[in-house]
Amino acid sequence: MGNTRKLWLGLAALLIVSFGVLLWAGGEIFRAAPPVPERVVSESGQVIYTRADIEKGRQVWQSIGGMQLGSIWGHGGYVAPDWSADWLHREALGVLDIWARQEGAANFHALTPDKQGMLQARLQPMMRKNTYDPATGTITLDEDRVAAISNVAAHYESLFGNDPATASLREAYAMKNDTIPDADHRRALTAFFWWTAWAATTERGGAAGDTLAPSQPGVVDKRVTYTNNWPGEPLVGNTPPPSLWVWSAFSVLFLLAGIGLLGWHHARTHQEEHHTFPASDPLATLRVTPSMRATAKYFWVVLALFLVQILLGAITAHYQVEGQEAYGLALSEVLPYSITRTWHTQLAVLWIAVAWLGTGLYIAPALSGHEPKFQRLGVNFLFVCLLIIVVGSFAGQWLAVMQKLGLEHNFWFGHQGWEYADMGRFWQWFLFIGLLLWLTLVGRALWPVLRGPKSDTKSIVGLMFLSTVAIGLFFASALMWGEHTHISEVEYWRWWLVHLWVEGFFEVFAAAVMSLIFVRLGLIRAHTATVAVLFATVIFLAGGVLGTLHHLYFVGTPTAVVALGASFSALEVVPLAYIGFEAYHTYKLGKATPWMVRYKWPILFFIAVSFWNLVGAGLFGFLINPPLSLYYMQGLNLTPLHGHTALFGVYGMLGIALVLFSLRGLRGQMRWDTQALKVSFWSLNIGLALMALLTLLPLGTLQLLAAIEHGYWYARSADFMQKPIVDMLVWLRVPGDTVFAIGALALTWFVARLWIFPRRETVTGGVTETER
Repeated sequence: MGNTRKLWLGLAALLIVSFGVLLWAGGEIFRAAPPVPERVVSESGQVIYTRADIEKGRQVWQSIGGMQLGSIWGHGGYVAPDWSADWLHREALGVLDIWARQEGAANFHALTPDKQGMLQARLQPMMRKNTYDPATGTITLDEDRVAAISNVAAHYESLFGNDPATASLREAYAMKNDTIPDADHRRALTAFFWWTAWAATTERGGAAGDTLAPSQPGVVDKRVTYTNNWPGEPLVGNTPPPSLWVWSAFSVLFLLAGIGLLGWHHARTHQEEHHTFPASDPLATLRVTPSMRATAKYFWVVLALFLVQILLGAITAHYQVEGQEAYGLALSEVLPYSITRTWHTQLAVLWIAVAWLGTGLYIAPALSGHEPKFQRLGVNFLFVCLLIIVVGSFAGQWLAVMQKLGLEHNFWFGHQGWEYADMGRFWQWFLFIGLLLWLTLVGRALWPVLRGPKSDTKSIVGLMFLSTVAIGLFFASALMWGEHTHISEVEYWRWWLVHLWVEGFFEVFAAAVMSLIFVRLGLIRAHTATVAVLFATVIFLAGGVLGTLHHLYFVGTPTAVVALGASFSALEVVPLAYIGFEAYHTYKLGKATPWMVRYKWPILFFIAVSFWNLVGAGLFGFLINPPLSLYYMQGLNLTPLHGHTALFGVYGMLGIALVLFSLRGLRGQMRWDTQALKVSFWSLNIGLALMALLTLLPLGTLQLLAAIEHGYWYARSADFMQKPIVDMLVWLRVPGDTVFAIGALALTWFVARLWIFPRRETVTGGVTETER
């Protein structure tokens, strides 16, 4: 049995087993999810909240931007608090203040340390006790706790309204005045926030401690909350459970073992191959078909979306300093923070996805030499659909956040409130159908190769097509939840979308496309490329599929799922440890023959992908992946440190590299302004590094120290986030953002010149570029 066939069988077995386990884990998450009560009552029988209040409150939360304005269970924006942690702390302190006044003190902090300790010891069992009755669906609360809840609710109703008493706090949280104009909606919102905090402090049923530790006679075993004791809150005894320590240690062991095994395999199988390179560029005379030419507009839109995303990112970052304004302008009344952040994060995915979609439409006819009937019409029709989706979904989100759409229409046409899955359900269906059209267009262009006789490239073309199928079909995970689906279930499917769709199959697609390009250039033997890509896919997906679970540690997840997530997310980093070999190999290909000067800058962008894969996805990813690390870091600025350096550093740079390769075919006979590309390459990389090192890393580290010492709520509080050193670190984003923006403008100028001011250059020996 040949190596290729063995790898195909291994990949098939891996996917069957991995997705089987992932689906099992989903069932366990759904089973262990915190219940939504039918009623919340006091001991005297007073109804505090109903299920309808909680469900309506969630709808309200989603309509104002949901995770884009603060966060829930650690997922979402970083300027406003995590509402679950904030409510939990306020409620716990409210109960302690009530008890302190009964003791004759002004508040809890006015008591002596020994009396504070006594009240805390009294508070913890009351807050952590699970009083949910499954038979009636009722949660019963202590009268003092009900009084504290009433006070916290009044604070939130003031905050989300237009009360002058909380104006300074709204500014600190970058919230517009009258975020929720309707008083009934504000009250319903408090029901939802309370429920998320209740789940975070209430011990789930089941085995004590949810661990395998043997019981000790006479000692009550510790139990964990529905969110595995997240967030860290000393007042209620929320500390990392033993399982987080154990599986964090094991994740390090899995990482070291994986690196060792991969190193052994690399040493055993790696050998330099001698290869004769073509005398001239094989793609220089490529016939550009009408549908390939029609993809140019996709790349123009990529740059337009990229520039708008940068602008919105600058506005969003600036809100953290001025709150409701941007350089003195009351911008929040027109473009609230939750909208600018929504569009910023959504555009990041959209422009990268459009770059890869355009590349797929371009490369398929180039590989097969086949132009199907009406292919150009399909490419143009899909382009129009993408524009309608972007404009329509963005308009609906703005109407929702401005509270002009109404709750009855929000889920379908407005703002779903789930980070990276914000667009309304109608637009998600529209995009899914568009992706199926893209899959059809790519597949029909590749069909002659797929159904033709066996060839050296057939396997790798097949892998590219299968990744195209996965990209088209796996977006359906965004359609797996409804308006009232339990949050734990929504989070499970949402990370299928974000992790598997964006971080998984797009990367397989890109690796296959890049390998096919190198094969067509005659730089690698087809069989060698096929084996390399299949092996890389197996290694990547071995950790990548089940690594999805590391996003789900604290959303009502049982310990078994935490163990799986910790173990396999560590394996995600294993192939990145050897990324230097890939970068060096790519660099050598770029120097292999004189005519490769034509591809210098696409090659350099691909090398940048390798660098940021190691730093952003590898180092900064593993920094937050182990359960114990994420317990303290989730939702702090160390999370966007990983997000920015991995999303743009890997997928953004890869998208630019693919665009430049495509442009070599579309405008390859034109003189390329390599000076603009040089400015773009270095500015984008240096700007991203400055952004990470001057702001996100130091600010996230300060927050981490605050969370460990004082509790998670404090690291996200206005008291902490308004400190002068935090303001200084946020302002330090300006140099990095500016340099980064220069790189984007230089790239745009380069592409624009190819069409607006084209200069044809004579081809000599396949070389069309003059370095200057």
